[in-house]
Amino acid sequence: MGSNIDRFAEWIQESSRIVFFGGAGISTESGIPDFRSAAGIYQTETNSPYTPEEILSRPFFDRHPEVFFDFYRSKMIHPEAKPNAAHLFLAQLEQQGRLTAVVTQNIDGLHQLAGSKNVLELHGSIHRNYCMKCGAFHSLDEIIASTESVPSCRECGGVVKPDVVLYGETLNDRTIEQSVKAIENADMLIIGGTSLTVYPAAQFVNYFRGNRTVLINMASTGYDHHADLLIAEPIGKVCEAAAERLHT
Repeated sequence: MGSNIDRFAEWIQESSRIVFFGGAGISTESGIPDFRSAAGIYQTETNSPYTPEEILSRPFFDRHPEVFFDFYRSKMIHPEAKPNAAHLFLAQLEQQGRLTAVVTQNIDGLHQLAGSKNVLELHGSIHRNYCMKCGAFHSLDEIIASTESVPSCRECGGVVKPDVVLYGETLNDRTIEQSVKAIENADMLIIGGTSLTVYPAAQFVNYFRGNRTVLINMASTGYDHHADLLIAEPIGKVCEAAAERLHT
């Protein structure tokens, strides 16, 4: 891994418009299971007849909100999770003026907790929740503290929905626009912890026009042959090693 890390660190030093595009793999090192693992655990525990896609789909949420929230609270919310070396490294690069944006498919808010400011959340965030009736904002703490099977609005009694993109819903247009623009203008693209199989988000990396694409992922992806540098190691380990070379 040494020579790859050396090149990775060298490219970072020579770049000033780095964009990170990431997925669940960056948060698994913080103890958050990826979606399919979490759904599998849930099905085993509850003998649920529902598939992962059904549980986190908008039609299912509308029909069975109590089942949705049972899964959501037990498997999608991890208030104890802390940023790992990868989150912290990216925040440091932003503070140094090297990294311009984090484009993430994750909903856990760990990038912000690490100190990153320009975080584009393609699939929303567990930290934002809104009443479907009056639009009132509700914090994550309120969702966790609620004793109701389906959280209700303190203002009007309406159903509170997490601001996360469910199957069957579209991504936010402004977030898409900002993400595409950031990737187009980047001089280095770091892709980490994602299999690049969730669409349309996975297509965004194709907007990169540079020749410094670094793909850090344990498993192979369909994008491997496009990467200028491929590192099949845990992203936290890679970022920690790069930070040592850069003395960040």
